[in-house]
Amino acid sequence: MIYVPFAVLWLALALVVLGLIAYRKIVSSQEDETIHLGSGSEAVPAHQAAIAHKLDVIDKWGKLLTVITVVYGVLLLAVYTYQIWLSPNMRMGL
Repeated sequence: MIYVPFAVLWLALALVVLGLIAYRKIVSSQEDETIHLGSGSEAVPAHQAAIAHKLDVIDKWGKLLTVITVVYGVLLLAVYTYQIWLSPNMRMGL
């Protein structure tokens, strides 16, 4: 069985997860961690709420894609190991 297309798909998933990590880092650098209590301008809390919502969406997709990538990688490794174990060279001890 040829594993190259499956490995390329796994690599693409892993790169997407790494890209989401980098994107989250960039978005979170815009986050202001101070609490603004009713001192006039409503723009700052609205901007912070927008960033918080964006981070929540990134986190949701990041967690989902991380789980998919890990499960897919473990299954790919299990199938590859099983195929190697059943190969004729392994049965003869070579």
